[in-house]
Amino acid sequence: MIINQSIITDIKNIIVQSKEKAIRAVDHQRTLMYWHIGKRIFEEEQEGKERADYGTYLIKLLSEQLQPEFGSGFSPRQLERYRQFYRVFPIASALRTQLSWTQYKLLLSVDNEEQRDFYIAETIKNNWTSRQLERQIYSNLYERLLVSNDKENVLSVAKNEKFPSDAKEIIKDPMYLEFLGLKRETSYYEKDLENAIITHLQEFLLELGNGFSFVARQKRIHIEGDEFFADLVFYNRLLQCFVIIEIKTHKLTHQDIGQLQMYVNYYDRMEKLPHETPTIGILLCADKNDAVVKFTLPENQKQIIASQYKLYLPTEQQLLEEVNKELESFEEK
Repeated sequence: MIINQSIITDIKNIIVQSKEKAIRAVDHQRTLMYWHIGKRIFEEEQEGKERADYGTYLIKLLSEQLQPEFGSGFSPRQLERYRQFYRVFPIASALRTQLSWTQYKLLLSVDNEEQRDFYIAETIKNNWTSRQLERQIYSNLYERLLVSNDKENVLSVAKNEKFPSDAKEIIKDPMYLEFLGLKRETSYYEKDLENAIITHLQEFLLELGNGFSFVARQKRIHIEGDEFFADLVFYNRLLQCFVIIEIKTHKLTHQDIGQLQMYVNYYDRMEKLPHETPTIGILLCADKNDAVVKFTLPENQKQIIASQYKLYLPTEQQLLEEVNKELESFEEK
């Protein structure tokens, strides 16, 4: 007897989906349990707030009573975290079932409410794993997007309240490529960097931002008998356009900008469909002079973007200094 193979596939999918839903449901109940514990601790602490160090005493006492029976999840440090969880997210009905407890723990490290709203929206929209959310927080995605955007715009795009109308609304400068595993002290050929990006394509798409899909590498372009090769070609469904990335392991030159401009012009005239928007070109470079970029390109152009890449995540102090410098520069313009 021949059995339709689709029934086996369908049932396997039902089992996998049901298991995933069950895991999410259990995790959400755990999250709610921690929230209610935090709320109860906070309420009791408020009752005795006139007594010095009552909060510390209460946490210590609760841990001594709970930990022997219920395990390390009720250590003083964890109980303090549950209390903090309630204070940061004081409305239980606002807790998102799409977020796991691990993700909420990561969000507790984000002090600014607008930043938390941004990361929550992006996590849900992009179905980020806990590891992906952690990387985006520690690479300061929110601050990097603020370099060329205002807070309202960044949040609106994250929450799907508006579609990005400008590539700079989703493309970051600098881009952090620490996941490539390349040592920053070593010199690399452009081909080495390109190969590493292809090997780690999923992580690179995450760093690129929302809506990107891979199209081609070393895309051959024929122009009147001459051949040229664009390093990487992507498509962005939000912007509805092709995105060409040229990799430069040296300091950016005006010749590099001219080369990418030619590729962008070719795609606009030969590949772009009538309903699509103009092609975007990204020069991913080791170093750049913003003045050279500014004077090489026409004023107010939006199709060519120079983004510096870094092979390591910065320290918090380094990033704050860099972001503040960029913001000051942006405000002066």
